Amino acid sequence: MFYGSHGLHGRSADQNAFLMIPPDERYDLAHFEFVMRGVQAAREAYPQFADAISLSLHCETAEIMTAYTKLVEEEGKLDGLAAYSASRPPHSEGLAVTIASYLAAETQLPNINLLHLSSRKAIEAAMLMAKTFPQVNFRREVTIGHLLADIETASGIGGKVNPPLRPQEDVDALWEHLVAGHIDWVVSDHACCKEETKFGDPKSDVFAAKSGFGGTEYLLPGLVGAAPGHGLPLQKVAELTAWTPAQRFGLATKGAIAEGYDADLVLVDPARSWTVDAADSESAQEYTPLQGLEIGARVESTFLRGRQVYTDGKVIGDPEGRYLSRPTTR
Repeated sequence: MFYGSHGLHGRSADQNAFLMIPPDERYDLAHFEFVMRGVQAAREAYPQFADAISLSLHCETAEIMTAYTKLVEEEGKLDGLAAYSASRPPHSEGLAVTIASYLAAETQLPNINLLHLSSRKAIEAAMLMAKTFPQVNFRREVTIGHLLADIETASGIGGKVNPPLRPQEDVDALWEHLVAGHIDWVVSDHACCKEETKFGDPKSDVFAAKSGFGGTEYLLPGLVGAAPGHGLPLQKVAELTAWTPAQRFGLATKGAIAEGYDADLVLVDPARSWTVDAADSESAQEYTPLQGLEIGARVESTFLRGRQVYTDGKVIGDPEGRYLSRPTTR
């Protein structure tokens, strides 16, 4: 919801080129409304697929971020991830959630996914909108990065991501809502690049850096490892990472251990801890904001449709991934 006038990384000279749209078009709230109307039209045209058609939204407000970015840079009191968080304040998320929710009701689009909410204000706005518009089937998401790191504990500006990593009080709020059942799934939001692409000039300038970092390999062990300390049952971890997203996105052959489902299984040792080191990662990314973090669980084995593809810290066998045309059927 912010690309049109603010940019993916906070500084972008040519938004039309970035968005691949004609010079006379804008990515604004009207454009956003018409996207919603188009998605709802697709649901009406294909009623047999309607339950598997939803719109996923990144909720931040361009005008708020542009104004606060200028304010933070001019004041010069903050730097690093603290500055980036202040430049994209939590009420920017809350406002965007409110606008998106109203437009969902206006366009009669019932399936809305609010992605990677990062703050108490964002979650509280999402909960309020769910009560305000009960006809809209909202789903709420957080990322493992926002659950495991904050602006003080993350390792450097490699932790720049959208929405930003937040202060610890917002991390605590995410866990509170996760345990309370207000979050529908947890994701990696995996978006990484090599070091020379990630960091700008000077390397210490958070506003010149690219946004995003890798999180796939930390998702399951990070969530399993942290769950006991927050009172989150392991059954809930399975729901958050497998069952609920599979149901929402029309993957009817995924997400459960039962006859007719793909035997996609991960064996996790909840008593085997390890320390994150970017040098050990399979990713081409050469940094991680979780550098030095002790994770309290380890993935031991992974099975794809019943075939072991990972064990003893190594990927094994030939790639057998396949495109899934949604909705899948058993």
